This record gives sequence, C-alpha cells and structure tokens, in this order.
Amino acid sequence: MDPETIASAVAASQTDVAERPGRLWAISDLHLSYPTNRDELQKLKPRPNDGLIICGDVGERPEHLHTAFKCATDCFRHVFWAPGNHELYTPPTDKAGFKGEQKYEQCVAIAREYGVKTPEDDYMLWQGEGGPCLIAPIFTLYDYSFRPADIKFEDALDWAREQEIEATDEHLLHPDPWPSRQDWCEALVARTERKLEAAVAANPGIKLIIAGHWPLREDLVHLPMIPRFSLWCGTKKTEDWHNRFSAKVVVSGHLHIRRTDWKDNTRFEECSLGYPRQWQHCMDQGLEINDLLREILPGPPEIPPLDQRATVWRKYG
Repeated sequence: MDPETIASAVAASQTDVAERPGRLWAISDLHLSYPTNRDELQKLKPRPNDGLIICGDVGERPEHLHTAFKCATDCFRHVFWAPGNHELYTPPTDKAGFKGEQKYEQCVAIAREYGVKTPEDDYMLWQGEGGPCLIAPIFTLYDYSFRPADIKFEDALDWAREQEIEATDEHLLHPDPWPSRQDWCEALVARTERKLEAAVAANPGIKLIIAGHWPLREDLVHLPMIPRFSLWCGTKKTEDWHNRFSAKVVVSGHLHIRRTDWKDNTRFEECSLGYPRQWQHCMDQGLEINDLLREILPGPPEIPPLDQRATVWRKYG
C-alpha cells in the first residue's frame, strides 16, 4: 500500500474514533482529603469519547476540586458535577471564610474553569450511546424529612443523637444567607423543580439523566450501621421526580453503599467510591478506580421484568 493510501486510511480511522458515540459513566464521593483516594484518581484512564458524572463529595477544599476536575477533563470529553455536603463545608482553617451560597458559588466557579457542567448550567443533550438524553445535574440538600412518621421535626436531631449520630454538617455546613439548611433546601427544591419542568416541556419525548448527591427517595436509604443518619440524606419533596420529570436514570452518592435499583421504569444508581477503608475490599481484589466507574448509558438494553428488579448490591463496583 502506497504512503498516501496509508495516510488516508489512518486519517479515516482517527476521524471514526473521534466521532464514535461515547458512553456515560458516574462516580461520587471521591473524598480527596485521603491520600489513597488522591493517588487512585491519578489512575483514571483516558476515555476521550465518553462523559463522566461526579455526584458530589469531591472534598472539602478548593484544591480538591481543582485536582478532580483537571483529572476528569483530561480523560473525558464531557464532565458533569453536582455538589455534595463536603464541598460546602467551611472548616475553621478556611481563610476565605466562604459560607453557604458563597461556598457553593466558589465551587461552581472552579468547575467552570475546566468546562465542567454544574446545576447552574443549561442541561446538555447527550447524543452518545443510550441517547438522546438530557443530563441534569441537580443540587437539593436535605430537610430532616427522612425520619419515622412518629418523630416530629423539632425532635429529629435529638432522635438521632440518642444513638450518638450527628452529621458533621451541623457544624461545618452553613446555610448563609438562609436561616437554616431546611430553608435553603426548600428554595433549592423549588428552583430545581422549575428548571426540570422547563426542560421537560422544551424537550418532549427526551428522557433525563438526573444526577445529584443526595438520594431522591427515602426507600433507597439503607444504612444498617447508622440508620438514624437518614436525617441528612435527602428530602421527601423529591420522591416522585423520577416520574414527574421523565428520568431514564437517577444517579446519586452520599451513602457510600453502591447499589442499583429500579423504581417504576427508572434505574437508580448509587455510585460512591467512599473512604479508603470502605472500598479496601475492592483494592484487595485488585480493583481500582476504573473498575468502579458505573456505566449510566447505554446501560441495560431493556427494562427488566418486575420479578427481576431486586436491588443489586455492588460490592465490587
């Protein structure tokens, strides 16, 4: 084969690779304050046609976000991020002193330095494998409504503290300028509802990928060791969002318990990495971060029948 023909074939091959529809992956709870997790993030392999959703709890400091977004955008064509509680922490050592909405805005500004899509950006139409779908990063927070019916709101914190459970959020996640995190949550939920409603109305027939840190539904919160931590795990106001807003997949983190569930005809994916001790069993099996990315799209080719929709506990990924 002559050199000109070879060059033409190589160029055609490269064009085919560049234009090939990509897959969409997700991971959450990277917790880059831990050196083990920081080292692990550097092992991300390039997937130049793919997208990655990061569902919060990257870390507590701006440098954690810079590290995560740099690694992710170096490896993936599109990156999406929704905040977790840890990004919103204001430690006593934080010299900038940003709190509440200001801290969130700081995180959004860092994401935009790298072209990462946030809940503040327009939802992107995913045209890769499993598409078309709108990818909708969301920020909703929590309001202590994930509690037993006989526990009043005003008694919720005492109820959790009876078992020596209290989230660090109570000390480091400030709601400023809102009076409380519950008030902030209410405002965030109302704002997100309006945005989702508008997206569905403007894109009839297009399914959504809803990606946020906190689970949308209370029945997806299974914390056998610390059940009363449910207070800090979401809000009942989002329970029907998967149906109201035509979600194909709902992606979340926060629980550090990887699982796949089906509710109605929507797939729910909890895709946490977690603290090193929580995924040590994966490392012991020779697995690393690339093995723990969760495939969101294309996903399963068909919705399973009702009798095959039991929770899949994903011990190894």
